Amino acid sequence: MDEKILKKEYLKKISRLQKYNLAYYDKSKPIISDSEYDKLKKEIIDFEKKYSFLKSSNSPSLIVGFKPSKNFKKVKHKVPMLSLSNAFEEEDLINFEKRIINYLDKKSDFKIEYSVEPKIDGISASLIYKKGRFITGLSRGDGKEGEDITENLKTINDIPNKILGKNFPEEIDIRGEVFIKNSDFKKLSNKFANPRNAASGSLRQKNPDETKKIPLKFIAYTFGFQKNIQIKSQTEFLENLDKWGFKINPFNKKITSIKNLLENYKYLEQKRDELDFDIDGIVYKVNNFELQKRLGNVANAPRWAIAHKFSANSGVSKILNIEIQIGRTGALTPVAKIKPVNIGGVVVSNATLHNEDEIKRKDIRIGDIATIERAGDVIPHITSIEVKKRGKNSKKFIFPIKCPSCGSSTIKDFNLITKKNDAVRRCSSEGYECEKISIEKIKHFVSKDAFNIEGFGKKIVENFWNLNLIKLPQDIFSLDYNKIKDLDGWGTQSAANLKYSIDLRKDISLERFIYALGIRHIGLENAKLLSKHLITLKKFLELSKVDKINELLNIDGIGETQIKSIKHFFLNKTNLNVINELNKILSIKESKAIEKNGPFKDQTFMFTGKLNGISRAEAKSLIEQNSGSIVSNISKKLNYLIVGEKPTKRKIDIANELGVKIINQTVWFKMLDKRS
Repeated sequence: MDEKILKKEYLKKISRLQKYNLAYYDKSKPIISDSEYDKLKKEIIDFEKKYSFLKSSNSPSLIVGFKPSKNFKKVKHKVPMLSLSNAFEEEDLINFEKRIINYLDKKSDFKIEYSVEPKIDGISASLIYKKGRFITGLSRGDGKEGEDITENLKTINDIPNKILGKNFPEEIDIRGEVFIKNSDFKKLSNKFANPRNAASGSLRQKNPDETKKIPLKFIAYTFGFQKNIQIKSQTEFLENLDKWGFKINPFNKKITSIKNLLENYKYLEQKRDELDFDIDGIVYKVNNFELQKRLGNVANAPRWAIAHKFSANSGVSKILNIEIQIGRTGALTPVAKIKPVNIGGVVVSNATLHNEDEIKRKDIRIGDIATIERAGDVIPHITSIEVKKRGKNSKKFIFPIKCPSCGSSTIKDFNLITKKNDAVRRCSSEGYECEKISIEKIKHFVSKDAFNIEGFGKKIVENFWNLNLIKLPQDIFSLDYNKIKDLDGWGTQSAANLKYSIDLRKDISLERFIYALGIRHIGLENAKLLSKHLITLKKFLELSKVDKINELLNIDGIGETQIKSIKHFFLNKTNLNVINELNKILSIKESKAIEKNGPFKDQTFMFTGKLNGISRAEAKSLIEQNSGSIVSNISKKLNYLIVGEKPTKRKIDIANELGVKIINQTVWFKMLDKRS
């Protein structure tokens, strides 16, 4: 290629990078994703390596960040705040280690010990301490010069104002990341685009009192300038940070070998969506400080560290179609069928569009090029569309006013609290009159927290419906097993197994029975409240009488919304018929009063793996009946992790890291004073 054309292309990329840096660092409003930014940086650096005549003072190989804002006093860093080289695949890590070994003139079997630290997606900050007192706080700026944001940093509770540790250096520049937890960000999401923007914008407030209102956090991980530090490794330094009163990342580790680095990488990449803070990769540092000193830096990055970036959490694809799905409560949910794209290591072909209002607000159309995000949400969603790439024949998507399944009118309920119509449009048919609603209601009926019929999954419900084997819940208990055993994929044994699973569930508690009915606004917790109050199915059926249903107002936790839903449910004759028919078939156990001072009082439990001889739902119920509570996430507040067959390894690993007590089913039964 001609040198002039190459230079033009190169400078064009540099110009784009400067534009993105201005938006990201100075205005705290990024205009491209992190993965796109990393890709552009790599393209520029690759250009420079391939064509030595390409040079720019604004190259990412020479600069870090962006020049400090004029709104704050500028202060030079005594030791530059460098950026890190990026690794994206195993080969990058192998080459990184080879370069270290070659530079140190060691043999190929030389073992390098790494300090491994998750890379929080926040704002870098430098904290200068003299004689144990925090005196100045700086932003990264351009790496050489930062902004004096001391007063704003002083509002963060995680940053100690005075350190009393005996071995704390006479003077040190502690460096770390300012961030906002995802749970805290939910309260600020109407003001900022994402947690990183919220952290950046908050640190740039001119009035520290405004910054104080934002729940900023700080995690420390390294140092710049230091005087008389008596520490020999990064892991030792992190341990001392903890002793000095700084927060450090709970997932920091010491690891040797590329193989082990990759195992840890896969573990954290899978776990990242469960964390309450955003991480975009893992930083690997040569652990030994003496080796770090020998290795030194190249341009604007250290030789002894690298950032292993995670797969992109967003991608670009084409919307091939928009389909309307109908849930068990009649909610019409639009789903974009997209050209398959790899996002965060998962191939995505569907993206939720949430509701009608969301489609109108973003003007999403079939044929659009869209950015799809898959972050904390399990279901990928569309964040934006590229209007400029839209075809001339593009048409607005018209949301159906008739149910695509049964043809009934679709409605939007009026919300008494907000005094507005709900965003969700629903099918107006009640009970089992709508085919799609019926199928979803039966899927809910057999689900884990309802009847928990093993081997009766969603696909089987759909298949049996299409074969006219089931149309209502009671049909499940009178299936034609002779017909089932002759179906493709079935046989005598599998049909017998299904019959066994169904017969096993003919005994059920009142709370799970109520939940299984799929009444709108009646989830598992509300079903528990109703069962505790009503005790028997007979009392529950009496709610069909107008004078009885108002008694529910006396139940703490049951409000007008729930009562209205129950009233609508009982007005439908099919619903009443379903309950009466099920009552003839099932043994519905009366609800028992919950023991308030049982053996598990003030204790929290979590399960992993398959339990032997008892369903997960029954196990949970036993814990609650004995004053204990169930949690869904592992934290320091968890008292016991109960391990069954084939448990999830990462849950056990996290429990071990946090010091949670791990017990098996036998020990748990003994705690219950039962015999396994």
